[in-house]
Amino acid sequence: MPETTALPRPPFDPEFVPFLTAMDERGRFHLTEHPDPYPVEDCYAGLVWTAEHADDLGIDAERIVLVGQSAGAGLAAGTAILARDRQGPGVIGQVLVSPMLDDRDATVSARQFDGVGVADREMTGFGWDAYLGDRRGGDDVSVSAAPGRATDLAGLPPAYVDCGSAEVFRDETVAYASALWAAGVPAELHVWPGAFHGSTSMVPEAVLSQRSVRALREWTGRLLGTTA
Repeated sequence: MPETTALPRPPFDPEFVPFLTAMDERGRFHLTEHPDPYPVEDCYAGLVWTAEHADDLGIDAERIVLVGQSAGAGLAAGTAILARDRQGPGVIGQVLVSPMLDDRDATVSARQFDGVGVADREMTGFGWDAYLGDRRGGDDVSVSAAPGRATDLAGLPPAYVDCGSAEVFRDETVAYASALWAAGVPAELHVWPGAFHGSTSMVPEAVLSQRSVRALREWTGRLLGTTA
């Protein structure tokens, strides 16, 4: 395994989602140095390694869930697509929290949150430019890099998808959940009224944050067959 650095634990209940979050030295999101396809390919390689070493890790290879938030949620969605297309390790679910999915920057919420908010149109545009370079917005962008471009989502694992109503990724999040439903993929969508990008992590004591964590806890419990 590559050298790893521990990251803060996401605000999910460890009773239902035991997390080990790590990244290699390259994976510090220096996207101008390691742009697409490196990030999503690294995630897929990590999925394959984890499945192959499940016994060593003491985990069940038949109960792997992909989890991500913001740009990480876009990578989780892209990894799920790669696993399907390459007939890779089985994934039973994907958790996409405020996902960054579409480089085309054409939604109403992208225009609404331009110059305002924790994550706005300018910041996400900078991220896509670093990730895709001159290919951003053009025809030469894969669906694993920008899952919001995908036209075939059939065969993907069930998804928990959520975002805030007051964030830049709101509309692409809703569109992706709708596309999953259209493809026959079970998806649970939450748009938390008044929540902003990252609000659950930034203000975990807020009632709305606690509701969102509880909803994810319950979905995960149903997925894994535990008591929520």
